[in-house]
Amino acid sequence: MRTLLSLLALASFATAAEPVYLTLADFTKADGAAPGEGWATEGDNTIHLSGKGAGLLISKNEYTNFELEWEWKLNEKGNNGIKYWVTKIGGKEWLGIEYQMIDDSGHPDGLRGGSHTTASIYDIKECVKDKRVKPAGEWNTSKIIVQDGKIQHWLNGALAAEADTNAPEWKEMIAKSKFKNKEGFAPGHGKIMLTEHGDETWFRNIKLTAK
Repeated sequence: MRTLLSLLALASFATAAEPVYLTLADFTKADGAAPGEGWATEGDNTIHLSGKGAGLLISKNEYTNFELEWEWKLNEKGNNGIKYWVTKIGGKEWLGIEYQMIDDSGHPDGLRGGSHTTASIYDIKECVKDKRVKPAGEWNTSKIIVQDGKIQHWLNGALAAEADTNAPEWKEMIAKSKFKNKEGFAPGHGKIMLTEHGDETWFRNIKLTAK
C-alpha cells in the first residue's frame, strides 16, 4: 500500500503544472508575425512597450484554467491592460476579458471610475473601493486567477475583483457592457493578450501557471 501511495504521489507531482515566464517569444502580433518595432526585451525579464503603433500581442498558446502574475508600471496618464480568454470574434476582432491597468488619477478613462479603473474586470465589473494601487511610474504587482469559470483579479497582494462566469449575474453584466453584441465573447478558453493603447508600459516577470 505504501508503495502504491508513493507511486500515486509521484505521478501527481510529475503531472503538476510548472510555472513558466512568458517572453516576447511566446507572443505574436495579431497577424501571426513576430513582435516588431515598439516591443523590446530588457535585462530583468521586462517587456517594454514604447508606445503608440506597436500593436497588440497575443500568446501562441491558449489557456482555460491558469494563474497569471506580473509586475507593471505606466507613465503618467497611461492606459493599458492584459486580456485573457482572447478569441477572434466575428472573424476580425481579438477580444477577451481585460485586467485594466491605468493611471486612475490621470487618464480620462481612469477618472471615469467604475469598471474602468485599475484591476477592474474592464467594462464589466468594478473593483473594490479600497484597492492597493500605486501611482503612475511605480511598479504594481497583479495576478489573475481563473478556475472553472471563476475569475479573480488581485492587486498588490489583495483581492480587487471577482466574478463567476457560470452565474446568471455574469450574463447580466455582459448585457450592460460594450461586449453585449459580441457573440462568443469570453468562451472559457483562449489566448493571453498584451494590449497596446498608445501609452508606454513595462511588463515584468510575467509568470503563468496552467492548471
